Amino acid sequence: MQRGSDRLNVHHDDEMKHQLQGMLRSGHSTRAEEWHDPEPSAEDDPDTTLRPAPTPGVSDEAEAEALRSELARYFGRTPFPGRREQLLGTLRERNAPERLVEVIGGLPADQDYRNVQDVMVALGRKPRS
Repeated sequence: MQRGSDRLNVHHDDEMKHQLQGMLRSGHSTRAEEWHDPEPSAEDDPDTTLRPAPTPGVSDEAEAEALRSELARYFGRTPFPGRREQLLGTLRERNAPERLVEVIGGLPADQDYRNVQDVMVALGRKPRS
């Protein structure tokens, strides 16, 4: 479909396809002049394909945020304020993953939780800032 805003006409486009065809099929440059080709990397150049090491604590924060989000999705506002057994009942009623039930099962039974943030603090996760 032609949109009318192309910089190149149809004939020029076909000519460019023909020029690139050899390079695309061969997998290497087909130019006679070396100055057209990109310069290869030197032996002492750093490898740019390696990813940097993860920053300490970032994955923990991301995991905590994912857990907080998942708990909030299953809890909503209904079970709060509540104790561990009420929270477990809500999770089971809403068919939450067993992993979440196990996490909430590890909470102290005698404590009241006003919201998901209280649950996260009780799990030993630092409050969101």
